[in-house]
Amino acid sequence: MVKQLAEGALSRLIRPKSIATFGGKEAGRVVEQCRKMGYTGDIWPVHPTKDEVHGYKCYRSVADLPHAPDAAFVGVNRTLTIEIMRQLSERGAGGAICYASGFSEAVAELADGHDLQAQLVEAAGDMAVVGPNCYGFINMLDGALLWPDQHGMIRTERGVAVLTQSSNIACNVSMQMRGLPLAYLMTAGNQAQTGLSALAVAALEDPRVTAVGLHIEGFDDIETLELLGRRARELKKPVVALKMGKSEAAQKATVSHTASLAGNDKVSGAVLERLGIGRVNSLPELLETLKLLHVSGPLETNEISSMSCSGGEASLIADSAVGRKVDFRDLKPEQLQVLRETLGQMVTLSNPLDYHTFVWGNGEKQTTAFTTMMQGDYALNLIILDFPRSDRCDPADWMTTVNAIIAAKKATGANAGVVASMGENLPEDVAFTLVANDVTPFMGIDEALVAAETAHAIHKAWSAPAPAPLLKADASEGEDATLSEYESKQALMPFGLPVPKGKLTATSEEAAKAAAEIGFPVALKGSGVAHKTEAGAVKLNLKSEADVIEAAKAMAGVAKGFLVEQMAAKPVAELIIGALRDPVTGPVLTIGAGGILVELMDDSAVITLPTTKADIERAIGGLKITKLLIGYRGQAKGDMAALIDAVSAAADFVIANAADIEELDINPLMVLPEGQGVVAADALVRIRR
Repeated sequence: MVKQLAEGALSRLIRPKSIATFGGKEAGRVVEQCRKMGYTGDIWPVHPTKDEVHGYKCYRSVADLPHAPDAAFVGVNRTLTIEIMRQLSERGAGGAICYASGFSEAVAELADGHDLQAQLVEAAGDMAVVGPNCYGFINMLDGALLWPDQHGMIRTERGVAVLTQSSNIACNVSMQMRGLPLAYLMTAGNQAQTGLSALAVAALEDPRVTAVGLHIEGFDDIETLELLGRRARELKKPVVALKMGKSEAAQKATVSHTASLAGNDKVSGAVLERLGIGRVNSLPELLETLKLLHVSGPLETNEISSMSCSGGEASLIADSAVGRKVDFRDLKPEQLQVLRETLGQMVTLSNPLDYHTFVWGNGEKQTTAFTTMMQGDYALNLIILDFPRSDRCDPADWMTTVNAIIAAKKATGANAGVVASMGENLPEDVAFTLVANDVTPFMGIDEALVAAETAHAIHKAWSAPAPAPLLKADASEGEDATLSEYESKQALMPFGLPVPKGKLTATSEEAAKAAAEIGFPVALKGSGVAHKTEAGAVKLNLKSEADVIEAAKAMAGVAKGFLVEQMAAKPVAELIIGALRDPVTGPVLTIGAGGILVELMDDSAVITLPTTKADIERAIGGLKITKLLIGYRGQAKGDMAALIDAVSAAADFVIANAADIEELDINPLMVLPEGQGVVAADALVRIRR
């Protein structure tokens, strides 16, 4: 169970002035790495028999240490770990890394895993503990490495923080050769006490950190994640996440790896979007996006330019942009003359721009062309440039192009990036040179476009009002009950959801009488039947009392009663409004294509709660079925205002019943032509009572 720590507790741990180590080989590596990276604080190895470790005096116990350490690496077996944690906490240590495994992540093999993890948290008390089942962290700003393995990082004065639950993913990230300055690399393991979000907040607060990247297997603590989003907005330091758990296999792996719940993937995405945290889908995308955010920050628009000396590369980037929220806006008229004079008559002036090879190797003309393109007020200006192999070729002309790009960047102040279509074609030393000159070195066209898209999404989120705190409601302990369709509609009606005029009856004669009172045509539904259509318990468009009696008798064998309702007019579209209780975030709303299209189209969006009508409108706008709602091919438009009101009513119902709601299913919600409203033709509520 992740718990809140006193403000500043994690700052002491991750920026320590003194480090104690406990254990053998792994603890020795921590000492070695700190020494190699120039750590200037105190290092105190603790070992029962050794006199020194890598030249540092050894102590026999926590009590023997000169004073309470700011940070400790505990690399002993899982049972001994707990006693050392207790001693460190009592001594007043700032925090500790729990390297040992065999806790909650291993309950399938070790029955006492959960109990031992609870003992670990209890022993730590108010002292910060990261893990168990984790490597620790690397702080390259101060050379403080509570890290028991090799790594590929170098010291830096400013950079990004990358955090993950997985120690192996962290090792891999440390070996990146992309020119990304890594200030912190942190692992969280099982997040028994201190979670990924709390560590991210602590890193974000360091003025030397420019952006934060998260590799998330399972959300730790939603309130701290909200704090992270809020502080990112306040400090103008973007956060981007790679959230796992799209597949069932990934969700199972998450539980077995770190004892975390992955949660519903669409819900996770909606939560991140609400908090202004960018989301990407791969580690390369994460690192490339962080690079752009480190160099340029969020992008004010999604308008980008591209230049290359090949039509093939121009086509590559144009096709890669299809389906992405980036815009290759046309060149401005004032750019055309200079580009024509510089590039010659044979070059087609467009965006993306293939400038051919006429100016290749000509630094002056390249600088003029790049400068002119960067004067077009694009949010990001890309130049595609794949370097030759340094062991077999001469890169002189490519460096001429790099220097021209840097000169154009300095002359205009515009955001610029160099894109290698294949990552291996951008040498690390060139990437370092570009970053040092505020030009982003991108490894991969797709990754560059994802970075631009994500950087703009963060800007849009920050430009909107800050979101209200997420709805938080633990499930009540009542018994689960499924309401009938009639009961469900009666429960929803007071919140403003339009339902058909109807009446619940016991006999076929009562149904016929009710139909006459409601007015024909009517729909007749068998009450108490789970899957009405499959059971033959739904009859539509009945036009007389005789029709109603005949239909009622036909379904009498499966129905416990009859619901008579007024038939709705022909809709423009049918939607579904639902609600579910996510195991991590609690109740959320869903909206999508309804009726028979639910499974066929897989067209839905998640709306986190509480919500606003503006948020609801945006969610509807992202659905494929919106084409029908806005009048597809000259057909009638749907009543969008009434639809938004209906979704808002459903949201109000869920919020009012947040502790009890288990499921809501309004399907279909029939959207009538503009001005005629909407009607909830069917509804189901599952609630605790």
